Amino acid sequence: MDNTNPISTYLDQAQTILERIRSTQMDAIERAAQVCANSILNGGLVHLFGTGHSRIFVEEMFPRHGSFPGFHPIVELSLTYHNPVVGANGQRQAMYLEHVEGFGKVILRNFVLTPPDSFMVFSHSGVNEVVMDVALEARRLGLPVIAVVSVEHASAVRARHSSGKKLMDVADVVVDTCVPAGDAMVRIDGLEDPVGPGSTIGGAAVTNAIKVRLAQLLTEAGQPPLVLTSSYFVGEEESRKRFDATYDDFRRRVKKVYGG
Repeated sequence: MDNTNPISTYLDQAQTILERIRSTQMDAIERAAQVCANSILNGGLVHLFGTGHSRIFVEEMFPRHGSFPGFHPIVELSLTYHNPVVGANGQRQAMYLEHVEGFGKVILRNFVLTPPDSFMVFSHSGVNEVVMDVALEARRLGLPVIAVVSVEHASAVRARHSSGKKLMDVADVVVDTCVPAGDAMVRIDGLEDPVGPGSTIGGAAVTNAIKVRLAQLLTEAGQPPLVLTSSYFVGEEESRKRFDATYDDFRRRVKKVYGG
């Protein structure tokens, strides 16, 4: 590893994350995909939740090119709307709210959550109160929970929820993003603090690994998913048709979440 070049250092660290995922997480990714397949093949949904920058992986799973219905993204703007930074809807408020115990249960009160649904919760630290609220409530309602978390980071920090538990303690399946504790991975001479977070690399890799295996499982079961497909592959007109068909399919699936 070239410690004198921060670009090389970051890319080396990113590659290490991917290698660790490949060497240690294949079974966990398989189990997560099987949980999702069981939900979708039986008419259910996989609910997705994350606070802060973990919303990235909610939207990485669905909706974006190369993804498909069967998921229900839950992105609470008060916890994820970062671009104002300060002022109204600022970062201070978002970071405060993710530690308000009970808020997660309030969020989930808006939805009808029943088996055969499942829940996938994304969190680098796996200890914040709202994330724990959501995971515990999903378990109370009888839904299997998949945690996508940095096990190294979660193991190194204290539990914050009154239950005394961390996300990986309550999940049925734990998929480790293999991101180092603290997230930022590069030390620069003369700079006190590390820079260059790795959670985006690990989280996105795990998310898409689950997604592609799930697509295979659904196809093998005779229910190939409707994929949001780029015009590069099918042409502009066909791409537009597929997007509309996919959105219509998503709307049909999520009706039950709102009591429809």
